[in-house]
Amino acid sequence: MHARLSLLVLALAQLVIALDYNIVYVALPEIGADLGFAAHDLQWVVSAYVVTTGGFLLLGGRAADLLGRRRTFAAAALVYAGSSLVGGFAESPGALIAVRALQGIGGSLLFPATLSLINTIYAEGAARNRALAVWGAAGAGGLCFGSLLGGVLVEAFGWHSVFLVNVPVAAGIAWAGWKLFPPDPRRTGTRQFDVTGALAATAGVTLLVFLLVNAPEAGWTSPLTMASAVLSLVFLTLFAAVEKRSLNPLVPLRLFAHRGLVFAMAVTALYSATFSSLPYFLTLYFQTVRGYSAWTTGLAFLLPAVVTAIGTQIGERAVAAVGVRRMLAGGMALGATGAACLGLALSAGGPYPLLLPGIVLLGLGQGATWTGMWIVAASGVAPEDQGVASGMASTSLQVGGAVGLALLVALAGAVVQGPSGELAGIRVAVFAIAAGMGCGVLLTSNLRGAAVPV
Repeated sequence: MHARLSLLVLALAQLVIALDYNIVYVALPEIGADLGFAAHDLQWVVSAYVVTTGGFLLLGGRAADLLGRRRTFAAAALVYAGSSLVGGFAESPGALIAVRALQGIGGSLLFPATLSLINTIYAEGAARNRALAVWGAAGAGGLCFGSLLGGVLVEAFGWHSVFLVNVPVAAGIAWAGWKLFPPDPRRTGTRQFDVTGALAATAGVTLLVFLLVNAPEAGWTSPLTMASAVLSLVFLTLFAAVEKRSLNPLVPLRLFAHRGLVFAMAVTALYSATFSSLPYFLTLYFQTVRGYSAWTTGLAFLLPAVVTAIGTQIGERAVAAVGVRRMLAGGMALGATGAACLGLALSAGGPYPLLLPGIVLLGLGQGATWTGMWIVAASGVAPEDQGVASGMASTSLQVGGAVGLALLVALAGAVVQGPSGELAGIRVAVFAIAAGMGCGVLLTSNLRGAAVPV
């Protein structure tokens, strides 16, 4: 019973992280109108969360290892609760963007702490795989379910509610985690925190994600973009130099020799660039092309959420039957087929059921792949390195998503012409996503030399 309650808390934490990623999408028009956002600034309600989450994940992962997983989990959940409370009463664009950035920092602490707790509480093998499947159902489903919940809340209570709903949930999981999770071991002082490396890595990755998010709007040759690129390169180079000389590096170089972890980082990046980019284009399709309200758009995401959650459970069972590598290849293949079917079905006036074959295949592939890639990321990693390994894989997830969405938005924008241009751009992006998933099939099926569990 104790293990089940612990897993429930960990799953709820992942649900909060996933919901906050896109719960605000359907609220953006009302937020923009109420707070007076300029059209080109409204994207930062989403982007501020993405930038700080991606930038602080390595720091969050190592903090879980060195400062304690339970402490980091509880502190991060409280950061979520506090920032969400402030966000619910924000009265200016700057205040709301700052809140979203703070929520992103909370996510960068909470995500690796949650994942490393799973990987240390549950033994490697069937027990951990089952726990990751439940955790994955909460996370992968939350990415889609956020649109539904956001639509319901905005229609009923206004945009403030998409922030205030987090407060009791985040505060509750902080309390429950402190009560349920194993106490953190007493620090011996033999492992120190690499402050210089942490600052350099955080600055470098944050600037990189900022560059990828901002460049499509500001221009790839704008002064801000070029300055971000140069500074990111400087900080990441400094980080590499510091890590080589540090006795207690933020990211131990030995982890890059762990081929399973490196493989998982490649898969998470590709996953985020493809599967995680789809909700953006589907939201655009439902609201801009089809003219759906916030509530109807949220309702349209209900089936993808349910199917994705089912896919995580199928993925866990498929690992036992065929091995995680074959399961990952199968998940990517399902996703590629589903995205191709969805792209063919998108139209300005066709009925929603025409989208269902693509949505079902995509959801099953997304859920299975999500579970499998985290199984790979944790396999064979020592308990004392689980936090930073989770941070490495989740940083790849964020950077991959930023790269993928930036490229896809640019590609879609390049074909937007005439009255049907919006739809044409979305269809091109969806077909590009299908092609990316096809590359994922090749990646996951041909890396036989990697130390990936079969």
